[in-house]
Amino acid sequence: MASPFTIAALYRFASFADPEALAVELREICARLGTCGTLILAREGINGTVAGNAEAIDALLAHIRTLPGCADLDVKFATAEEPPFARMKIKVKAEIVTLGAGDLDPASQAGRYLDPAEWNALIADPDTIVIDTRNAYEVAVGSFDRAIDPGTRSFREFPAWFDRFAEQLREDGREPRIAMFCTGGIRCEKSTALVRSRGFEHVYHLRGGILRYLEEMPEDQSRWQGDCYVFDERVSVGHGLTPGNHIICRSCGLAHRQDAAHVCVAEGDTASSQA
Repeated sequence: MASPFTIAALYRFASFADPEALAVELREICARLGTCGTLILAREGINGTVAGNAEAIDALLAHIRTLPGCADLDVKFATAEEPPFARMKIKVKAEIVTLGAGDLDPASQAGRYLDPAEWNALIADPDTIVIDTRNAYEVAVGSFDRAIDPGTRSFREFPAWFDRFAEQLREDGREPRIAMFCTGGIRCEKSTALVRSRGFEHVYHLRGGILRYLEEMPEDQSRWQGDCYVFDERVSVGHGLTPGNHIICRSCGLAHRQDAAHVCVAEGDTASSQA
């Protein structure tokens, strides 16, 4: 029997002249369709996760694709037996993903998309700089071979880290190709706009992020190491998006493998794998 709820995680960088007006329109449509979840609108585009019956989600996505610049809306689907959200929220914010780097226009400034096979070829080149744009607790679960971990605690810290890194590149006289990635694509896409605004031209990002890579790339051809941290009850996933082997520590909130000892930040000691 088909699952009663279709879940759609979506984003698109676009230029919205009046996001408040679009929000009013979307509230009316979502109320009529009976969807639940959250949509965030800003002048730079749309981001969110929504759920409803298949027909309602199809109708909502069809409408969103009519918005300026949204014909190629990026969507990832899942299903659920129970309502995954209590209600529908549509918010207007300054950014659809908060970087805090001032005036950026990812719709026009972002780097070049690469599909998984192109990505493998690029990051196999030792002259390519590979940057993980996620936070340190996500990177600890898994990352790409040779990827640089900025050690950030939030996405807002990334611009300051990159500016320090860029200064070192310039001191070394380097103008490298820069490959960037994140979980689903939105953070790395916005990060490439930041990097290009700093004067770097050869900038690339992984289309659909790590999740699409793990879904499409055969494991024997993969350059991914470990699992991918996800923000749901699975905690982590591996190739084929199969559930990983991680749980969340109740004390420090960090992910750790179920079959290994865990050094709990909150407790300051080694916790058992069953904690």
